[in-house]
Amino acid sequence: MKFLICLLLAPIVFFSGSLPPRETDTNSILSYEVNPAGHDLRFFLKDQHQHSFQNIGKLKQSLDSAGLELVFAMNGGMFTTALLPQGLFVEGGKLVAKTDTLRSGYGNFYMQPNGIFYLTRAHQAVVCTTSKFVLTPDIQYATQSGPMLVIDGAIHPKFSEGSKNVNIRNGMGILPNGNMLFAISKEKINFYDFAMWFKKRGCRNALYLDGFVSKVYLPAEKIEQVDGTLGVIIGEVKKKGEKK
Repeated sequence: MKFLICLLLAPIVFFSGSLPPRETDTNSILSYEVNPAGHDLRFFLKDQHQHSFQNIGKLKQSLDSAGLELVFAMNGGMFTTALLPQGLFVEGGKLVAKTDTLRSGYGNFYMQPNGIFYLTRAHQAVVCTTSKFVLTPDIQYATQSGPMLVIDGAIHPKFSEGSKNVNIRNGMGILPNGNMLFAISKEKINFYDFAMWFKKRGCRNALYLDGFVSKVYLPAEKIEQVDGTLGVIIGEVKKKGEKK
């Protein structure tokens, strides 16, 4: 597992064994890489009493009581006022919410094409457009969000370079080695620059997760944003005392 804090459009020093040097501008990005075959990544929505976790702090408390340690967490997609997923959600192989196939609607979710991030039982991570997604029994976790940031190596066609539409944003993409790259901007950023950040790292497909509500938990970097209101939460866990 590797983590790095990088700046967009200027070379930086990077840890031995990490990704190639980054380029950045004035915006900064916190990123975290997960190997789907070597680490336990899960999607969370409700606790054992069917109460929404709502934020990373409550999820952490629940995991603590189960003897698990939260290593990393990030909000995993948009949600309704009832804190339910806006679109597809699969948890532990169970279909919780169906795919939203509407082609238009209010908000970033409906900026077409939107997409789906899923994990299979064989520990393969995939990001694809919603139109290409097929729900199969081997899918362990899945979440739908939008818009796509990078589509088959190309930046989303509706993004404009130099756009003034800036916000805190988080998303994830699939690296050439099959690992998942999660990222959140530490400053406001437009869609084009955020998508370009993933593209420069070799992600042929990347998905936007959300904006100003976005939170991240990464104690290894002394970042613990445990408050807020969230729907789906994506988190890496390990048994307490287990070495990574």
